Amino acid sequence: MKKYLLLVCALSCIVFAKAKDWTQYVNPLMGSQSSFELSTGNTYPAIARPWGMNFWTPQTGKMGDGWQYTYTANKIRGFKQTHQPSPWINDYGQFSIMPVVGKPEFNEEKRASWFAHKGETATPYYYKVYLAEHDVVTEMAPTERAVLFRKTIIRML
Repeated sequence: MKKYLLLVCALSCIVFAKAKDWTQYVNPLMGSQSSFELSTGNTYPAIARPWGMNFWTPQTGKMGDGWQYTYTANKIRGFKQTHQPSPWINDYGQFSIMPVVGKPEFNEEKRASWFAHKGETATPYYYKVYLAEHDVVTEMAPTERAVLFRKTIIRML
């Protein structure tokens, strides 16, 4: 009888056990308000799969600058593919993509677009932001070796 009772208890635990989505507790923007003078985390919002080949991040800093994303910045210069583990160890093999409406612009200062955190959604598996200057909503979702982009143009020229 004890064996059957133990078996029923064990099976009921398995039946009622649910896998928790722990990613709901992760804020990728945490620790991204850093500068050379004051370190408050030195992180950037890495949108990536676990053990993925690369990371993707919105880029507020200049290309080649160690701080790719700073929370206090108000312009996004592009969406960067990166391998950078820390701002103290510079990046390698990186590139940046930026959706623009109208004439393409190579200069990152000229193509940068204003954004607000109110129009930004960041999770470990998804990133979305509204780029006001170009009137474009950009979304990213990581894969094992790349990222899926969706660009939604709000206004047509």
